Amino acid sequence: MNLEMQRFKAEFFKALAHPLRIRILELLAEGDKNVNEIQTLVGSEGSAVSQQLTILRAKNIVSGTKEGNKVIYTLKDPMIIELLAVARQIFNNHLVDTITILDKFKEDDDLITSPKN
Repeated sequence: MNLEMQRFKAEFFKALAHPLRIRILELLAEGDKNVNEIQTLVGSEGSAVSQQLTILRAKNIVSGTKEGNKVIYTLKDPMIIELLAVARQIFNNHLVDTITILDKFKEDDDLITSPKN
């Protein structure tokens, strides 16, 4: 893989590296929304939402279309939905692994602390 592709990927993932941006993308995966709708759904200040949307727009992850006095935001590429689903699955896999490890520690701890008959 060439260096330009690696740089693109790094910049792309940096653009996703904020919890509010991820939440915004999850909301847009459900359908197009304006800033006020996004703000209400995330329970955040409009300036914070606008700031994150600006970053996502700059990286061509979302686009905005003016409709009257509102800007409607949409995902530029529907594959973002798949990417978020894969990220969720990776998280779930890590969670399952962590739970398995914790269960093993508990079993080992129970063996150590159990009174012997």
